[in-house]
Amino acid sequence: MLEELRITGLGVIEDTTLPLTGGMNVITGETGAGKTMVVTGLGLLFGGRADAGRVRAEPGRAVVEGRLRLAGRVAETVSARIIDAGGEPDEDGSVLLSRTVTTEGRSRAHLGGRSMPVSMLAEVGEQVLAVHGQSDQLRLLRPAEQRAALDRFAGPEHEKLLDALREVYTRWRSVVDDLASRRRNARERNREADLLRLGLDEITRVDPQPGEDDELKAEARRLEHAEGLRTAARLAQQCVAGGMEAAEDTPDVTTLLGTARRTLDGQSSTDPVLGELATRLEEAATLVADVSAELSTYLAGLDADPARLQAVYERRVALRALTRKYADDTDGVIAWAERARAQLSDLESSDELLDELDREVSRLAGEVAELAGRVSVARQEAATRFAAQVTTELAGLAMPHSRVEVGVLPRPVGKSEPGLSVNGVEVGIGPDGGDEVELRLLAHPGAPALPLQRGASGGELSRVMLAIEVVFAGSGGPPTLVFDEVDAGVGGQAAVEIGRRLARLARSHQVLVVTHLPQVAAFADRHLVVVKDTGGAVTTSGVRVVEDTERARELARMLAGLPDSDLGIAHAEELLAVAARERRA
Repeated sequence: MLEELRITGLGVIEDTTLPLTGGMNVITGETGAGKTMVVTGLGLLFGGRADAGRVRAEPGRAVVEGRLRLAGRVAETVSARIIDAGGEPDEDGSVLLSRTVTTEGRSRAHLGGRSMPVSMLAEVGEQVLAVHGQSDQLRLLRPAEQRAALDRFAGPEHEKLLDALREVYTRWRSVVDDLASRRRNARERNREADLLRLGLDEITRVDPQPGEDDELKAEARRLEHAEGLRTAARLAQQCVAGGMEAAEDTPDVTTLLGTARRTLDGQSSTDPVLGELATRLEEAATLVADVSAELSTYLAGLDADPARLQAVYERRVALRALTRKYADDTDGVIAWAERARAQLSDLESSDELLDELDREVSRLAGEVAELAGRVSVARQEAATRFAAQVTTELAGLAMPHSRVEVGVLPRPVGKSEPGLSVNGVEVGIGPDGGDEVELRLLAHPGAPALPLQRGASGGELSRVMLAIEVVFAGSGGPPTLVFDEVDAGVGGQAAVEIGRRLARLARSHQVLVVTHLPQVAAFADRHLVVVKDTGGAVTTSGVRVVEDTERARELARMLAGLPDSDLGIAHAEELLAVAARERRA
């Protein structure tokens, strides 16, 4: 549960702390005192969108801090996610989280002692908190939201079935779009394929090899300067090992090194240093001999062949023709050809490929229809349970003769959605199946079943929505539930029943209720009042816990606007006594 909430610099709230408890926490106060800022602060704390316009000019930033204490599976899931993100719960198992928003709109979040993305707060919020307000009532009047609500009520196995349907539906539509694109753009694709074939044919005729342009460039340079290279290599060889063109009395390097080695070797017994130098001269002589051999090989292979030079020129011209069109070098040309072959394979819309795609479309359509049929059956079964449970809750909310129906109907085939036969009926199919879901209310026996937006008054709609939320809470969900004036438009006995229902819900959940009804506030385990202070130059609000006499005075204010009236206080005390007996029942 949320143990504590501190809000600083948000709207009319300068700095206040809300000590919360398990069970039912009620927040009341005069209109405009700042009750909405409490809900806004909760939204910010759990990753909601930041509105810089709500930040007080002084101190220039709004800070919302909270302390969570969780138990059971939710605690394990949330703690593991926080630790994985680098945060750490406190030693007592609680988790601290905070959100800061500046007047410039900059936002920062902290969780478990570490700075975190705001999305992490939202991720934790999905696990621990659900906020229900009048906007949620309007949202649930939309058919798509009603279908989503029924799917959520149906349970995790139904969600898995829906996920499977969405996956197959996505694959089916992808293949359908691919086939339509191939048929629609066949001429364009064939023209593109012809251009790729021309390029591949040209490259295939030339058949470039990796690194060939650099190799040919080097070979051309050798052939162009063959005579100069031969002269240099022959002179070097003569200097190293002699030759027939050298004078007979001109010693070569090999001879001189041999003479030097033998001279030093003869004195090595006298001084070992000369022996070491003689060894190194022997190594030098071996190296010179190797160079001489390689020079001989080089000279033997060096040939000023005009025909070969012409062939190299022609080959380089052919390669340059390719590099001008397709890439900077032969390696790039080869890579272009590989990509072109892959692209050509994709573009070739042969009759066999189209037939194969046709068969794949039919196969996937069958899978979609089969899964949509199973989803529809599961929705109808869940709709019966859901309607029965909501109707039962309505009886406890002073609507004993009202009944809720949940219609699961085939969706008509429209222009924007494809049609498929599901369970023998042609329906418009989408990623969520082929059903339309509609919540209907029978206000009294004999009344027609009308959609909620047409069949319910404002007060009835509030009670129906509360009943739906109670049913959802009973089937699981976050441990903390926030209700923001969902009792609007309700009074009298119905208000008492709403308070009783919320108190019953608080036995298994932590419940936070923002209300203007004393009948609801009387059932609270903890009553907090938002108080506006207009004594200074700037209006501010704070929150305080009221108990005993103060609580009776607050209820008297809510009942008649007369907190000091003896009759009002007596009425409030009677209301508190009734609520206390109801809670104990």
